[in-house]
Amino acid sequence: MSHIDERLAALGITLPTPVAPVANYVPFTRSDRIVQISGQLSNDADGGIKGTVGEDVDLDTARHAARLCGINLLAQMRAAADGDLARVRVLRLGGFVQAGRDFSDIPQVINGCSDLMVDVLGERGVHARSAVGVYRIPLGFAVEVDAIIEID
Repeated sequence: MSHIDERLAALGITLPTPVAPVANYVPFTRSDRIVQISGQLSNDADGGIKGTVGEDVDLDTARHAARLCGINLLAQMRAAADGDLARVRVLRLGGFVQAGRDFSDIPQVINGCSDLMVDVLGERGVHARSAVGVYRIPLGFAVEVDAIIEID
């Protein structure tokens, strides 16, 4: 068992099978060592977290939604790295929150994903980031996060 697998187990995380695209795109593209991973939604086996943050989704639930996005990103990263997350370094995350009119704690929401990357990958999970509030996210999900990674 690798140190990454041990961290995942300690956090109680089992990575899902990577989610297939819902439209005309691929889960990730690769150019040499740089991989761009398509946006991953706040989805899980139970249907995920949908809704508008600040209206029908509270901050703690939204943070958990961003964490779900991170779990889905890690599954895609593992696929891109031929099963070995120890080869991955996160360069950048782009976070999108379906935010209500008066909700402005967007960075705190995306911390749910950012914190997970560091918890799982350690220093290789530290990254640059954007966090943006948007009117709507596909399929009504509360959060979406994409990533740019480097693979050794």
